[in-house]
Amino acid sequence: MKKIQMVDLQSQYQKIKGDVDAAILNVLDSAAFINGPEVKQFETELQSYLNVKHVIPCGNGTDALQIALMSLGLEPGDEVITADFTFAATVEVIDLLQLTSVLVDVDYDTFTVDTEKLKAAITPKTKAIIPVHLFGQCANMDEIMAIAKEHNLYVIEDTAQAIGADYKGQKAGTIGHIGCTSFFPSKNLGCYGDGGAIFTNDDDLAHRLRGIVNHGMYKRYYHDEVGVNSRLDSVQAAVLRHKLPLLDEYNAARNKAAAYYTAAFADVEELLTPVKGENTTHVFHQYTLRVTNGKRNELQAFLTEKEIPAMIYYPVPLRKQKAYDSGNYNDADFPNTDKLVEQVMSLPMHTELDEEQLVYITSAVKEFFGK
Repeated sequence: MKKIQMVDLQSQYQKIKGDVDAAILNVLDSAAFINGPEVKQFETELQSYLNVKHVIPCGNGTDALQIALMSLGLEPGDEVITADFTFAATVEVIDLLQLTSVLVDVDYDTFTVDTEKLKAAITPKTKAIIPVHLFGQCANMDEIMAIAKEHNLYVIEDTAQAIGADYKGQKAGTIGHIGCTSFFPSKNLGCYGDGGAIFTNDDDLAHRLRGIVNHGMYKRYYHDEVGVNSRLDSVQAAVLRHKLPLLDEYNAARNKAAAYYTAAFADVEELLTPVKGENTTHVFHQYTLRVTNGKRNELQAFLTEKEIPAMIYYPVPLRKQKAYDSGNYNDADFPNTDKLVEQVMSLPMHTELDEEQLVYITSAVKEFFGK
């Protein structure tokens, strides 16, 4: 049996090695390393895949979120609501821009933002919402867009973990005013370094975004606003061009592995398997269980002994992180987040999982629970 990895990028690469190597060599031969033709071609192809008017490639997913916020003309102190249970990048960019992050609880079953808590958090200072499509499925975008319309708020979708997912037939990241994604290597659509992109159907926002990613320039050496230097390089675009046509196949492979896990654990009462939300497909960036008997850490240690990696995303809620602890939150408002950080555990999930590995992983988990 092959060594089990959380993400097996080596085996995935071997299957596309010829095409990818040739594409990278083509970029090296052209020496068009920044804003080369591969970047523009990938931009056009991703627009077509997502059925969105504008894709603006950038340096990474965190930059995508920061640039999206910069494009909205917000003022220091303006409030942006997002989930307490997610990776830090989502709140990091809010605070970096001297905006005020407002964290709310998530739904216990789907791990995405609780829309009732979201509504309750809105104040006259609220200007935007960043729903996070966590672990591979969309948040409740119908409710979120209705709330945003009622209160005249912007919606920036954090789609770093859900590219390729559909919400009522629309691709994740194309429903709000702006969508953002990451091409970090372990993502469902990952490059071989850092990379990211921003999506929008709004022509005016697209114009602003294109300037901000390039030092605030719309004409070379004429800086109309404060921008950043955040570009997807041509080598990464070349890799992504060859992986994009495989994205649906990759996501299908993840779903197949997820279905195997879920079926295998049907009789393990101490485990809650992932729940799919209404109106959304799931692309299983992670396969995240909830261990309800208080033995999550023991299970992780047991699997480690058997050389099965298992990760905890995320062990500390953002409101309790040293960098983001404002002291303004009441733990009673976060029952689901506080339960999840004690229960969640993610099993290996990637495109290369084979049946032998899945049998070994699921048998080990069931052994721990005496099944």
